[in-house]
Amino acid sequence: MIVLGIESSCDETAAALVNEKKEILAETVLSQEEHKIYGGVVPEIAARAHLEHIEDIIEHTFHKAKIQPKDIDAVAAAAGPGLIGGVVVGVMAAKALALALNKPFIAVNHLEGHALVSRLTNNVEYPYLLLLVSGGHCQILIVKNVNQYERLGTTIDDAAGEAFDKVAKMLKFGYPGGPMIEKMAEIGNENRFALPHPLRGSNDLNLSFSGLKTAVRKIIESYDADGNIEHVILSKQDTADICASFQKTISECLIEKVAKGIDVFQKKYPQGRHLVVAGGVAANSYLRQKLKNLAEENNLIFAAPPLKWCTDNGVMIAWAGLERFANGYTNDLDFKPRPRWPLDEDAPKAAGAGGVKA
Repeated sequence: MIVLGIESSCDETAAALVNEKKEILAETVLSQEEHKIYGGVVPEIAARAHLEHIEDIIEHTFHKAKIQPKDIDAVAAAAGPGLIGGVVVGVMAAKALALALNKPFIAVNHLEGHALVSRLTNNVEYPYLLLLVSGGHCQILIVKNVNQYERLGTTIDDAAGEAFDKVAKMLKFGYPGGPMIEKMAEIGNENRFALPHPLRGSNDLNLSFSGLKTAVRKIIESYDADGNIEHVILSKQDTADICASFQKTISECLIEKVAKGIDVFQKKYPQGRHLVVAGGVAANSYLRQKLKNLAEENNLIFAAPPLKWCTDNGVMIAWAGLERFANGYTNDLDFKPRPRWPLDEDAPKAAGAGGVKA
């Protein structure tokens, strides 16, 4: 079984071919450079770039795999959530291929791609506890099976990745800023600045990063007599200390809530063996090590995808599509792309008369 996966939900145009043996036959990723001068992704520019490149990306992926489109068994696309213009481009390309080849079309929740990719790369077994951390989402979930998720907690404002990017912009790092914060934090004093831990001590597993981001802004503004962040000039060490303190605090916020999630998970599913992290922020080595330590303290196996598959890619969409297809989930060609699509919400009905195929 071979599935083509197409990803276009933000600023990566990507495609991949994956089979049921967990072999990645080929993948291609084009990261859009057009957004750097704006300090963030511009939806209209992203959609046009996807439209310009997606055909070549798909063709190049088949060429690298040395197979023909007729050789695949299904076509999957990230159908939401995401920037709707880009999502539409990927979904329409997938539908066109599915129709031309007379192959099934599979609408993949972009978040499910992140959620399941560790089953491809790390042989993770259901059920498992997942921390999903990216630029747009931050959730703690129990992954019971394909299409079966229980959300234990979520951010009530900014996502963790969004907080990284906004702090990076304050420090004039450019976009994306997360990798630069991590790099600078390596030479910083993580205990220099005391930052707030929003929702610390709350009984739920929800997260909040807006107040933490604001606290960092106030520290930066304090370096200018008029409190104008645009006029601030920080030394390299001051910048590094701010980065280290911020990275430590945001990691502590996540670890505290994941620890509570582990307690819930192990009571409900004592057979569960894995703690998984996924999403763009999962590439942060500092956070990965803290989560690994937490997993070991609780007799769990820590799993995270390789760094290149933490950010958006076609491999995760192809694999999620393959898992969905193997479990009988396909979609009609009138499926509508979704800018919002909660992972724990009931999935759209499968093709045919409706509902999940046996």
